[in-house]
Amino acid sequence: MVATIPQLMTTLSESAALALELIAGRDATLLSIVSRSLAVSATACLLACGAGLVLGAWLGVARFAGRGAVLTVLNTLLAIPSVVVGLVVYLLLSRSGPLGFLGWLFSFQAMVLAQTVLVLPVVTALTRQVVEDVDAAHGEQLQSLGAGTLLRSLLLAWDERFALLTVVIASFGRAISEVGAVMMVGGNIDGFTRVMTTAIALETSKGDLPLALGLGMILMGVVLVLNLLIAMVRKWRERGDAGALRAAGVGRVVSSSL
Repeated sequence: MVATIPQLMTTLSESAALALELIAGRDATLLSIVSRSLAVSATACLLACGAGLVLGAWLGVARFAGRGAVLTVLNTLLAIPSVVVGLVVYLLLSRSGPLGFLGWLFSFQAMVLAQTVLVLPVVTALTRQVVEDVDAAHGEQLQSLGAGTLLRSLLLAWDERFALLTVVIASFGRAISEVGAVMMVGGNIDGFTRVMTTAIALETSKGDLPLALGLGMILMGVVLVLNLLIAMVRKWRERGDAGALRAAGVGRVVSSSL
């Protein structure tokens, strides 16, 4: 056992060095996989956020019979395994499925659809919580001015746009780190449907550690950038809130002096 530890460390260091060479040399295979992964996740995030932000904002304000059941289902979907989503989408897109006529199985579109279905509940649930919290504080004022449910939800969502921007960034992170669903519906076809997560799994099983490590480094870098963006958004929001409080304080001082 002791004798193998240096060998393992040597293999790891050599693989890491080769991985850095692939990244620095802009290896064509690596760049192709990364660009495809970013394109799939960005498209899915755009579709999921377009629907989830509006639906979540409306759910945060609307009150109707069965709302509790809807929220229970929505919160349950937050924890749904990605392989279950992949199975459902696979069945929908298979030749005998209701969407089989599209011919999307094992394609870019199938991966986008799977990630959209996976991310949509996350965006909707988080947006609903944000809007519902702010509605409890300021919703009555908008309602007294005659704003309907949809208009009120959109106004409150815009007022909390920095918080919702954090939701969008987090949803992209959820999409790009997913592996089970895209592997099932995309097939991990080299040059067509291979993305970073599925390529890492495949190359590791094949023993091609440099490419797997290179993709892992890039994926970790993407996640790091997303976390930095979330931190920046929070700071912008804190500065905006502090500026608003200072302006309100100055306004009170001026009015009292008059």
